[in-house]
Amino acid sequence: MPLQVAVCGPSACTPAEAEAARTIGRLLADAGAIVICGGGPGVMEAVTEGARSHNGFVIGVRPGGDKEDAAPDLSAVIVTNLGEARNAIIVRSGDVVIVVGGSWGTLSEVALAIRGGTPVVSLGGWRMTDAAGDPVTGVVEVATPEEAVEVAVRLARP
Repeated sequence: MPLQVAVCGPSACTPAEAEAARTIGRLLADAGAIVICGGGPGVMEAVTEGARSHNGFVIGVRPGGDKEDAAPDLSAVIVTNLGEARNAIIVRSGDVVIVVGGSWGTLSEVALAIRGGTPVVSLGGWRMTDAAGDPVTGVVEVATPEEAVEVAVRLARP
């Protein structure tokens, strides 16, 4: 079965975050991975554009009850009508999670992934430390899209 990578990030992202997500999408497509995302705007749309530009397959897991507001380049759309609870579906469906940037929804996805034992690779996202200031186990911080994909492929659970 192909590697499944969940890519998460804010719907209102910066241009730099969008470009990083597009690059990650292209690299994941080149690696033969299936991309899973929220299927909306921002990082989600950018990773979709990148993956599809390299003939990748992208599944969007939507929070609402229809496909109408889904990113146009998705290969498949899953309609959940679950609101933010769909975040659990996204991260549990990935063998690994790549986070680009940060928002409250992204933070929930990081927490759900860590609680479920799914490794998280973070590019410019939340800095995760415990009460003592030590890094939270399960999140690997990286500096580039290329490093994000390289580490994600290495950490992906079987």
